[in-house]
Amino acid sequence: MKLNKLSFLRSLFSHFGRSPVRSRQRWARSLAWLGVRLMRSRAHIVRTNLALCFPERSPQDRERWLHQHFYLLAQSVVDRGLFWFGQPSTILNTIPISGLEHLERLLTAKRKIILLAPHFIGLDAAATRLTMFLHESATMYTRQSDSDVDQLVREGRGRFNQVHLVSRHDGVRGLIRHLRNGIPVYYLPDMDFGVTGAAFLPFFNIPAATLLTTAQIAKAWDAAVVPIISRLDPESGQYKVSVLPPLEDFPGEQSPENATKRLNQLIETWVRIDPPQYYWVHRRFKTRPQGQERFY
Repeated sequence: MKLNKLSFLRSLFSHFGRSPVRSRQRWARSLAWLGVRLMRSRAHIVRTNLALCFPERSPQDRERWLHQHFYLLAQSVVDRGLFWFGQPSTILNTIPISGLEHLERLLTAKRKIILLAPHFIGLDAAATRLTMFLHESATMYTRQSDSDVDQLVREGRGRFNQVHLVSRHDGVRGLIRHLRNGIPVYYLPDMDFGVTGAAFLPFFNIPAATLLTTAQIAKAWDAAVVPIISRLDPESGQYKVSVLPPLEDFPGEQSPENATKRLNQLIETWVRIDPPQYYWVHRRFKTRPQGQERFY
C-alpha cells in the first residue's frame, strides 16, 4: 500500500512537471479556491498575521492579499512537480536568477557562506535553482509526518548536485559541520521555534521569538551572509530570484540580539514590497512573552 501511495505521488507530481505553465496555473487556481474554504485554520492564521502586521490597511485590502497568498501558495506546491521532475532547461527558464556573481566571488575567495532565505513563497524554487549552480550545499530539513511524502520531498530537494539535508532533530550543529567544510548552507531565519536560543525582537512592531543563530554562526566562523529573495510572478509563472550582495559588517561588533534585530528589519522591508509573497500561513507570533495573550 505504501509503495502504491508513493507511486501515485510520483506520478502526480511528474504530471505537473511535464505540464505547461498555463495548466499548472489552472491547477493552482482550483487548489487556492479550495484551500481558503477547507483550510480554515490556516486561513485564520493568515488573517491574524495580516491584521497584526498591517493594521493600517483596510480589511478589504487584507482579504484580497489573503486570496492572492493562497493562490501563490498553491502555485508553489503544484510547481514542485516541475522542480522535482521537470526538464532542467524548463526549470532554468522558469526561475531566472540574478546576482550569482556575488556567490562566485565568495566561492573563489573560499569564504564560508550562509544563504539567508526568508520565508517567501518562492523558497523551494530558489533552493532548486541554487542547487543547480552550486556543486555542493546543505540545508536544514524538517522530517515530514507522512513517510511517503518525506521520501518524495527528500528526493526532490536532492535532485541536482550534492545536497546535504540536515535533520532539524540534529540541531544546527549538523549545519555548522558542513559550513566548516566550506559548503554553503541555505538557512531560513524567520520561524518561531520557541524561546530556546531566541530573543523577542520586533517584527512589524510585534515582539517575535527570533533565533539568534545567523548572527552567532556568522560571528563564530567569519561567514558571509548572502540574502536570497524570491518572488513568484502570477502572470508569467516565473520565480524571480535575487542573490543580494553579502551583508556589510554583519554582525560586526553588534550583539547577537542587535544584529538579529537588523535582520528582522531587513526582512520586513523585503516583505513590504509585495506582502502576499510572504509565508503568512506559519504562526510567526506563536510564542509570546510571559504574560501576553496568544494571537492564534
